[in-house]
Amino acid sequence: MIKRIIIYSTLFLSTSLNASVLEVGQSKSYQSISVAITYAGPGDTVMVYKGHYSEGTIEIKIPIVLIGISNPVLDGENKYSILQVLADNVVIKGFTFKDVGASYVEERAAIRIFKRTHCIIEANNLENTFFGIYLERCRDCIIRNNTIIGKAVSEMNSGNAIHLWYCKNILVIGNHVEGHRDGIYLEFVDNSTVKNNYVVDNLRYGLHFMFSDNDLYLNNKFVSNGAGVAVMFSKTIRMTGNEFSDNWGSSSYGLLLKDISDSEITLNHFISNTIGIYGEGVIRTNITSNDFIRNGWALKILGSCTDNHINRNNFLSNTFDVATNSSRNNNDYDGNFWSDNSGRYDLNKDGISDIPYRPVTLFSYMILNIHSATILMRSLLVDIFNYAEKIAPVITPSNLLDNKPKMKIIDND
Repeated sequence: MIKRIIIYSTLFLSTSLNASVLEVGQSKSYQSISVAITYAGPGDTVMVYKGHYSEGTIEIKIPIVLIGISNPVLDGENKYSILQVLADNVVIKGFTFKDVGASYVEERAAIRIFKRTHCIIEANNLENTFFGIYLERCRDCIIRNNTIIGKAVSEMNSGNAIHLWYCKNILVIGNHVEGHRDGIYLEFVDNSTVKNNYVVDNLRYGLHFMFSDNDLYLNNKFVSNGAGVAVMFSKTIRMTGNEFSDNWGSSSYGLLLKDISDSEITLNHFISNTIGIYGEGVIRTNITSNDFIRNGWALKILGSCTDNHINRNNFLSNTFDVATNSSRNNNDYDGNFWSDNSGRYDLNKDGISDIPYRPVTLFSYMILNIHSATILMRSLLVDIFNYAEKIAPVITPSNLLDNKPKMKIIDND
């Protein structure tokens, strides 16, 4: 997918070698961006020099390169969307977009692209925007190295920093996103890549996607969001090398999985979240080679989750490693390291404990149904109940155990 975008971008640039350059600035041929775009031809470059430009909503209807020199400011005056892109092969680079006003009747955005292909939005700063970058029914586009910082205080009157709807083959890479409702939002977005983004302090989710298949999420950081990432009604998702950290709250997760299938969640770090991974309706998914560190619950895997492989993970200093609401287990938990496993014996020195480990405690099972039981945490009575349940399981799933628990922390690098 990335190669395809690069090829199309190269072809566009090669056709622009003989194109004109139109300069916009106080002492240039044009003082207005809109006027310069009106006089531009396909493949031309409109070069905008440092300054403050308040021109309402600017429309781009032909393929051009729009370049900011010394970071010119495009101001929506808290009343307008700023750029509307209505052409293929448009490049937007080097601007500051600011003050897109909130609206309850239209989805205003700093940059909005509708039914277009092969556009690039790169190295821009977006400040106090309602929606930041909004793509609808687009394909083969790049959103790269932008900084998008909002001032959202409630979900009702805020938009998303990067919003994709009904798109294909989109690359979202290297962006810094904070202060919006959702940092990155995808709905009906297929065959796309979200990579190397830093997403922090958003009200709802750092990354929120639904009905989006065959996507790759690689090496992103989701820190201190209302919840880290929500994955819903999707299949064949690959999430690799991401960090989910400090997502705390009564209904907060590092990663929420709902009705997903045939996916891979590997080599991620879940650190200090209320819940590391919450799974509901998860089927045929591999949760492997991840680190779960200092979470409230490392995993909450409900009884509707089946045929999943949860292997080669490190569970380190979590309050609860695994919780479930079912007396049955249809998932494989073999081959993990559990820091709470006090019964590790390895007489044959093969690195695997000779005694299987039960990660679900009676108390974690109780809390799912009786929230007020939390007051008993760390009490001697709870320790006695948990020990008795491990010896002879009656309430917790008897077959939810790791038959091959590792003796040492697994190196997942």
